[in-house]
Amino acid sequence: MNVDALVERYITHRKALGARFRTASHTLRSFSTTVGTTTNISEVRPDQVAAFLYRPGPVTRAWHGQHATLAVFFRYAVSRGYLSAAPLPSFVPKVTRRFVPYIYSHDDLRRLFQATAGCPFVVRSGIQPCTMRTLLLLLYAAGLRISEAIALNHGDVDLTTCVLTVRRTKFFKTRLVPFGSTLAKALMEYSDRPHRATTCREPSSPFFATKKDKRLCQMTVQRLFQRIREHSGVKRDSNSSYQPRLHDLRHTFAVHRLTAWYRDGQDVQRLLPYLSTYMGHRRLSGTMFYLTMTPDVLQEANKRFENYFMETNNDD
Repeated sequence: MNVDALVERYITHRKALGARFRTASHTLRSFSTTVGTTTNISEVRPDQVAAFLYRPGPVTRAWHGQHATLAVFFRYAVSRGYLSAAPLPSFVPKVTRRFVPYIYSHDDLRRLFQATAGCPFVVRSGIQPCTMRTLLLLLYAAGLRISEAIALNHGDVDLTTCVLTVRRTKFFKTRLVPFGSTLAKALMEYSDRPHRATTCREPSSPFFATKKDKRLCQMTVQRLFQRIREHSGVKRDSNSSYQPRLHDLRHTFAVHRLTAWYRDGQDVQRLLPYLSTYMGHRRLSGTMFYLTMTPDVLQEANKRFENYFMETNNDD
């Protein structure tokens, strides 16, 4: 059987079992194109697999994710009798360093939001500047995943009660996401503005749409965001091999919320499970990954410890 046919059969098999399988499907189809869609699966060599996996730049967790996807696919092929052994490269490199998300400062955020109106790539993208700006505001203010934000329909955005209904997310759950008055005002202004080809406000119509009333494409938004980020001048230092991402807005939401709780004197340990539920995580460990210890967080945590230490000494 050729690679392309087996890849499609395997993808259908996994989706039939209930897996969403979006990223893995993209990896496998890309692999099929690289080695040749008409190539017989039994003729795929370890050096071809290595050539697909090893790309310019450092080895990241994404590399290991692609390796794992191919490993399970080849295991499927072996179990069905299409292969006698998996043609994986014998050497698997270690991740050189843990990925550190970029936490946007308030000045970074201001520059990003302003750049949506001045970036020339936005004008040519088919997406209105106000659409991009409101989308970025939502991602930061509500901590949504980009896939969740662009999947919102008008019926999912209740501007009266200030609640979003985020349906069938990463873990196949639907959750309610309340939001504040500032975001509500921005969403209302966007919703009322005649910035689309039609004024369709049906509950099933996309809340964020292109000029032609089509739902936004995730990859298009991510590419456009990088153009906006470059235009705004928001970047890591020159020695970094990767730049701030759209998903880092979600990390920033979590860190800024944690910092605000510390400054308000809140019981952070008690509130973390609420943050986990709000962000749509199955476990608290998923939320902890987002809580990068920035200087602001460390400073507020140190203040909390100092106050506790002083109170303890005074009690003695």
